[in-house]
Amino acid sequence: MTAQEQARLQVLNAVVTKQWAASQAAEVLGVSERHVWRLLAAYRKEGAAALAHGNRGRIPANATPDAMRQLVVALARERYRGINHTHLSELLAEREGVALSRSTVRRLLAGAGLPSPRFRRPPRHRTRRQRMPQEGMLL
Repeated sequence: MTAQEQARLQVLNAVVTKQWAASQAAEVLGVSERHVWRLLAAYRKEGAAALAHGNRGRIPANATPDAMRQLVVALARERYRGINHTHLSELLAEREGVALSRSTVRRLLAGAGLPSPRFRRPPRHRTRRQRMPQEGMLL
């Protein structure tokens, strides 16, 4: 349980033992009194597990499958070695039929320890012009 869930559990136990009113618990938890009653009903029915979010432990619906991750990393290491992330995502869509965004490809490769091969130069400061031989020649 997280710290927030443990704090909720303590407050709900105080309400169950009638040490606190539901309105006081609502103020402490930062929710409405109606929600406190809802939490209490779930707590009585399912116990402390009811305070955890229902999606905990589930894989997100938009998560990239592991097989797809392994395929992209393998292709980036072998067939498409030395190609930057944007070009790689375009080649994967054209040639391999793997439609992933550039940011997804970048995240997968960074997680596998494959940085972008693009060489980045430090930005140049300004360039100074040559001084004129006499004062006022620019005018």
